[in-house]
Amino acid sequence: MKDTTFKSRSLMPKCFFLIVLLSLSCFIFVFSKSAIFISKSGQVIQVGTGPNSEISPTLKIRPGYTSYDNYIHHQLQKTTNPKLRKIWTTRDWERKIHVFTQFFSDLKHKKLLSNESKALCVGARVGQEVEALKRVGVLDSIGLDLVPYPPLVIKGDFHHQPFDDETFDFEFSNVFDHALYPDKFVGEIQRTLKAGGICVLHVAISRRSDKYSANDLFSIHPLIKLFNGSDFVYTRKVDGFGLDTEVVFRKKNAII
Repeated sequence: MKDTTFKSRSLMPKCFFLIVLLSLSCFIFVFSKSAIFISKSGQVIQVGTGPNSEISPTLKIRPGYTSYDNYIHHQLQKTTNPKLRKIWTTRDWERKIHVFTQFFSDLKHKKLLSNESKALCVGARVGQEVEALKRVGVLDSIGLDLVPYPPLVIKGDFHHQPFDDETFDFEFSNVFDHALYPDKFVGEIQRTLKAGGICVLHVAISRRSDKYSANDLFSIHPLIKLFNGSDFVYTRKVDGFGLDTEVVFRKKNAII
């Protein structure tokens, strides 16, 4: 009887250790499938880094961000760089406006954009694309960026646009590669687009983006998957300041 009691007691620490080990393994597994970032403002941002870090083999999230604020700080290093901002507003100003004007004129010719469109440029920096829209006749245009540039660009985070549902007829962006959470980036575009509204993205497929990019895209298929509330219209090759592919979507009447 004593031997049996002794054996039972000796097994208890082993069983306890096994339970702790299994619990820890489960915790690590769950944690690896999700990330919770808390910004300085107290906003909780939770994203599944399992499916989101590789939505498909052709869309990968770059590692290294310890918090959402860390990601924002990294993006601001480029956006607030005084040398870059001087170049954007002087030497590059007219050159980029000229190129954007050609892009938007082509979209008008294809009936995807009109003078009556209410337009948003997502991640517009100092607003060359906004100015280009206005020059081709789309006067009701505004840009969104972490750093405002009045009157062309207002302050905002493209992961959480500061606009009501179904506000815009047209949205353009060439900063998809800067999205830490591509699903949120696309979700906000689809939320703020009106039914039948057009989204045009310029992305890099054939070459890698710069050190401030948060993701790498290797085909347009992940975009088609992410735009689950929109119809794929077309894609074509472009030469847009290091971005080589234009992808166009039209929002459906109802988000799936």
